[in-house]
Amino acid sequence: MANVICNVFKEHLLKGNHNFSSSGGNTYFSSSGGNTYKLALYTSSKTVSASAVTGYNTTNEAANASGSGYTAAGNTLTNNGVTGSSSTATVFADFADTSFTTVSTTARYALIYQSSGGAATAGAATDSAVCVLDFGGDFTTTAGTLTIQFPAADTSNAVIRISG
Repeated sequence: MANVICNVFKEHLLKGNHNFSSSGGNTYFSSSGGNTYKLALYTSSKTVSASAVTGYNTTNEAANASGSGYTAAGNTLTNNGVTGSSSTATVFADFADTSFTTVSTTARYALIYQSSGGAATAGAATDSAVCVLDFGGDFTTTAGTLTIQFPAADTSNAVIRISG
């Protein structure tokens, strides 16, 4: 399976419930920048498809076997913003790499989700799913560092791209 953009993300995007700006941005969300996005780890037992994943939950979330390197709900991502303009056909959002240190766990998937939520009346639930990253197999670390390295931030490789 490849990485999956969640159907709920597409719906919420068109309802105006996501802001990937790193600073400034739409004052509807925050005068200091976009929404807060997080990355949570999951085991191979997680059911993954565009329609099955709608938001963060603890079902089949990876657990830390020892130490404190991974906590439920995962890491807050550093949003590097949106790149694109009216003269470009592809617009993309990018995040800085994130690491879980001193972690003992096994993970197969990572969920990127909006942890700041949107107005419930606007149809955006808190912890709304954006996409699921498939590592292609289980990754295990014992008292080590698990780093999620995002692809190059460009129109061909960025993890979140819209093209037309």
